Amino acid sequence: MISSEKIGKLYLIPITLGESDFETVLPISINRTLHFINDYIVENEKTARKFIKSIQPEIKQSSLNLKTLNKYTETTDHLKMIQPCLDGKNVGLMSEAGCPGIADPGADIVKIAHSKGIQVVPLVGPSSILLAMMASGMNGQSFAFNGYLPIDKSEKKSALKQFEKLSFDKNQSQLFIETPYRNNKLLEDLLQILNVNTSLCIACDITLPTEFIQTKRISDWKKFKIDLHNRPTIFIIHKF
Repeated sequence: MISSEKIGKLYLIPITLGESDFETVLPISINRTLHFINDYIVENEKTARKFIKSIQPEIKQSSLNLKTLNKYTETTDHLKMIQPCLDGKNVGLMSEAGCPGIADPGADIVKIAHSKGIQVVPLVGPSSILLAMMASGMNGQSFAFNGYLPIDKSEKKSALKQFEKLSFDKNQSQLFIETPYRNNKLLEDLLQILNVNTSLCIACDITLPTEFIQTKRISDWKKFKIDLHNRPTIFIIHKF
C-alpha cells in the first residue's frame, strides 16, 4: 500500500470555452496551480500547450509532459496516464473546452484516481451545461444532460418525443447537444417535432463575445431567425 503522503494529486483544470480572455472566466487558482504541475492528461496537446502558454508564458514547454486522452485512447493506457500521481507527482487533467469530467472522457481517469486513493481536486471554471441551465429559466432543481441525439431521423424523432414527455411527466428539463455543423438542421427538426407550447432554450457561444442565450416556446422560435452553424450550442427543452 502506497502512503498517501507520497501520492500526488489529480487537479481537474477547466479551460475557456473558446477564444475568450481567460481572465474574465477563470479564477486565479488556475494560474497558481499551473506553477507546480508538469504532467498533464489532455484531449488535444496543441490546444493544451496554447492554453498553458497563454496563462503562464514563462513556463518552458519542453518541461511539460502531456499524454493525450480521447475517444481513440485504449482503456489499458489510462492507468499509465495517472502513474505520475502514484510516483508522487501532481497531475493536471484538462478537457478540450470547459470542465474536465463533465461530458468528457476525463471521467474515466477520475474514476481510476479514486480507486487508487489519489486525491481529486476540482477547480472552478466554466461549464457550458451548467451556465446554460442557469440562464435558461427552466428547472434547475431537476434536469438531465443527454449528450448527442441519434443521427437517424426516425430515432432522433423518437428520442425528442421521449425527452419532451419526460420533461412534462417528471418536471425535468432535458439538455442535449449536436455536432456544431449540424445545429441548424437540429433546430429545424425541433421546430417540426416538438409541441408548439414546449419551451426551448438555445444557448450558444457561452462566455464568448457572440454569446446568445434565449428561451422561447416552439411557436415563437418559428418566427425567429438565427444561424447556429459551427457555434457550440446547448439545447434545453421543457414541456410544462
